[in-house]
Amino acid sequence: MKKFLLLLALLTVCNITYSQEDKVDFAIKELIKKHKIVGLQLAVIKDNAIVKTSHYGFANIQDSITVDSETVFSINSITKAFTGVAIMQLVENGKLNLAEPISNYLDKLPKTWQKITVEQLASHKSGLPDAMDSQGNLLSDDGIILLEKIKKLPLSFEPGKRVSEGLANYMLLGMLIEKVSGQPFERYIAENQFKKAGMKNAMKAGIGDFYNIINHSARPYTYFRNNVITNVYQPMPSNLLPAGGIYATATEMALWVIALQTNQLINAENIKTLLKPIELENGKPYEENGLLDRSSIGFSLSSRVENPIIASMGGARNALFIYPKKNVSIVILTNLMGSHPQDFIEEIAKLYID
Repeated sequence: MKKFLLLLALLTVCNITYSQEDKVDFAIKELIKKHKIVGLQLAVIKDNAIVKTSHYGFANIQDSITVDSETVFSINSITKAFTGVAIMQLVENGKLNLAEPISNYLDKLPKTWQKITVEQLASHKSGLPDAMDSQGNLLSDDGIILLEKIKKLPLSFEPGKRVSEGLANYMLLGMLIEKVSGQPFERYIAENQFKKAGMKNAMKAGIGDFYNIINHSARPYTYFRNNVITNVYQPMPSNLLPAGGIYATATEMALWVIALQTNQLINAENIKTLLKPIELENGKPYEENGLLDRSSIGFSLSSRVENPIIASMGGARNALFIYPKKNVSIVILTNLMGSHPQDFIEEIAKLYID
């Protein structure tokens, strides 16, 4: 509690006074207080230009290190959007065909996996077994052992029959990217996305997990244990990094969105494929409950007519919302697992859309 009171004091002292603040800063500070968020970065894009960046709170409570514009955050599952774009880049370059079975590219697959297509894998219709046990723990922290354990499990369902997003899909997508490109996943993403978008801090940070020393990074926290703030323990096998291993700043995430929207990463036709709602065998879009009721390759979608959303969330602490009809995008990165910025990001978006 003392640390949290110190955070609130920091927000009061280190930021400009209310009379000088704009309404976005005021709204963000209120949200930080409401959700007891430790550290946060914000970036706003309008008409393919960054119109607002800001940062608040602590990157590291233990050492009283504040968040600044260069602090990199683990973006967790937002990494999946980068993996989806990488798949479409390889399709665009003629190195992958979504309609072909993954066995055309990968060796030593179980017999039941061999007819799964690249499209089924990328759109979560593969039926691959879960990499987690019934308690939500990884089957192994060792990537090699994890893959071998998954190979021995039966398919969860017949490929193409259902939709179920699982880590095993991203494990194999990462393997496809490495096999087809001839590069490690980290190098491929750095050269084909970070570099093209101008994400210098992400390139310096590299792609990793809890065990990696990531310079100038925000340390993750949570209130999940007895409502007391604690550190977060998040190891991740290297072959699961395509599902959650990227570190970046909110400003760099905004640069990546601009690069995507202006066809610097993939062309317009492949963006259309990337963002096409996943369809079931009957040709109808797969639908879920809630605001983000559909999904595509690497993204979640809202099908509402007036103001649809293209979104990506990560670690229960990060959110990216793109409003294509309004040409507005919002990036919120935090280091508090359980802050769920997807639940309040639209409060900030409305300040620009309205």
